[in-house]
Amino acid sequence: MDPLTGEVTRLLVDLRAGKKEAAGQLFALLYDELRRLAASYLRRERTDHTLQPTALVNEAYVHFVEQSQQTRENRAHFMATCATIMRNILVDHARRRKAAKRGGADRPLPLDESILSAAQRPMDFLALDEALSRLEKFDPRPSQVVEMRYYGGMTEEEIGCVLGISERTVKRDWDWARTWLYAEMKK
Repeated sequence: MDPLTGEVTRLLVDLRAGKKEAAGQLFALLYDELRRLAASYLRRERTDHTLQPTALVNEAYVHFVEQSQQTRENRAHFMATCATIMRNILVDHARRRKAAKRGGADRPLPLDESILSAAQRPMDFLALDEALSRLEKFDPRPSQVVEMRYYGGMTEEEIGCVLGISERTVKRDWDWARTWLYAEMKK
């Protein structure tokens, strides 16, 4: 085990034990990785987005601290939690922008083709979020797989570890969810 993994594990144990300062240390330790994750999200956003990767990580930290009573098992689970938080921040930001413009000049945002490979037209970030929310109500696990893989950039192995399922099951859930989301977003 590399020293960084051991330190992350120690900080997660401290966090579960109620040591609030562990959250700040955890974010500091994984800041570069979190910033890369935030930057990858923002690359999928409109070019004139007001959030920058640093601001998204900082906002995620605030939300994380508010939710710190949740158990995080390991580094992959922590990163999945941060990915979900960042997704929610961006969705809330998009909703506020849409409400402010009353649906005016919103431009569709491209969706990474890896999630809906058959889709050739650009997709709206809010439409994807709404479809993903419907999927979560219908079948939560494939929704989690999509969130961790698409938004969190996690591997099938990491997702399997977090969810306690095999890589093969992760792949099946991913394939099924892509098909389901494609059908939902075509409606």
